[in-house]
Amino acid sequence: MDVDPHLTTGPRPDNASAAFGATATRPAVVLQVLPTLVTGGAERGCIDVAIGLAEAGAVPLVASQGGPMVRELDRAGIKHITLPLASKNPLTIRRNAKRLEQVIREHGVDIVHARSRAPAWSAWMACGRTGAHFMTTFHAPYNFKGGLKRWYNSVMARGERVIAISEFVRDHVLANYDVDPARVRLIHRCYDPSVFAPERVNSARIIQLAKQWRLPDDRPVILLPGRLTRWKGQIVLIEALEKLVRTLGHKDLCCLLVGSDQGRSGYRQELEERAKRAGLEGVVRLTGDCSDMAAAYTLATVVVSASREPEAFGRVIVEAQAMGKPVIVTSIGAYRETVIPGETAWVVPPDDADALAKALGEALALSDAERAAIGAHAQAFVSQRFTKERMVAETLAVYGELLGA
Repeated sequence: MDVDPHLTTGPRPDNASAAFGATATRPAVVLQVLPTLVTGGAERGCIDVAIGLAEAGAVPLVASQGGPMVRELDRAGIKHITLPLASKNPLTIRRNAKRLEQVIREHGVDIVHARSRAPAWSAWMACGRTGAHFMTTFHAPYNFKGGLKRWYNSVMARGERVIAISEFVRDHVLANYDVDPARVRLIHRCYDPSVFAPERVNSARIIQLAKQWRLPDDRPVILLPGRLTRWKGQIVLIEALEKLVRTLGHKDLCCLLVGSDQGRSGYRQELEERAKRAGLEGVVRLTGDCSDMAAAYTLATVVVSASREPEAFGRVIVEAQAMGKPVIVTSIGAYRETVIPGETAWVVPPDDADALAKALGEALALSDAERAAIGAHAQAFVSQRFTKERMVAETLAVYGELLGA
């Protein structure tokens, strides 16, 4: 769908404080609502924006059911309000609307920013009763097969402003929901340059992680980060490795599947058994979660996203390029926005083990100089488009639009 970019991209101030102007009679109060603060891109963006609001002199509030990331808000001195916002029960959603109405009135909330559907319904009702501004972020192209699910999803299109995290998501929203394009703002997800930069990862961290994973010194490392779920394509990567090893005639490789199974023990066992049948014991390793992904990227020779379903953005691939790594992605979702095909990335069809094996072979055959050149190009590409500072500034600019700054 062709859309006038001037209608879908808000102002881009040079700093966050510009979003609120200098004439406000009191600091703006912005409440972000989401189900939990456990892990994920929506949660990371919420915290980054909350901190950006505080630095701009506004008052940030966050409401969720809680989780380990609440500690980051506590360290920043940002108030977290615990509510059962992860529940999709209609009665709980209505009760949450009453609770949010009280929060809005008690704290003088100007804007409520919803980042997920169930809390968005509660926030929409509360804003209707209080007059607070209501806005949303579409973090995914929510699926629907019938009218009821589409109606449930539609709350995310009811905001006075609707942020889409990629062009792919924006086009989905405009194609499937009754929303004025003038209300939609494209603000890409981001990476944190203070974390994902090669020069910020010291040798001690790299050595510690290599020892933890018992990595051999003389093998190229293929890294696939992502929770263990079928749509992330770990099975396809194992099939590609089987073909690659058969072609090369040796097993001088190491493949790391980094991510939690989140209770999917059956799928984890399936992956282990598939690797064993392929003769890849010792080659394919399931590491579980990693608390130092910057070091993990540093250890990688090539980073793979083998997703079988569209990625709304693809933060892993952006982080890997920020770390100067060649990447392989599948040709669905927002990949056209996050890589330069043929320059910073190999692009392969989803569920195509042959194409993935071929791309892996080419990536592993690069000389050190070729790998460094691709890495430098990738770093320059993502640093111009996807930094945390830019995402925060653009989001605060949307708040400024609602407040008439």
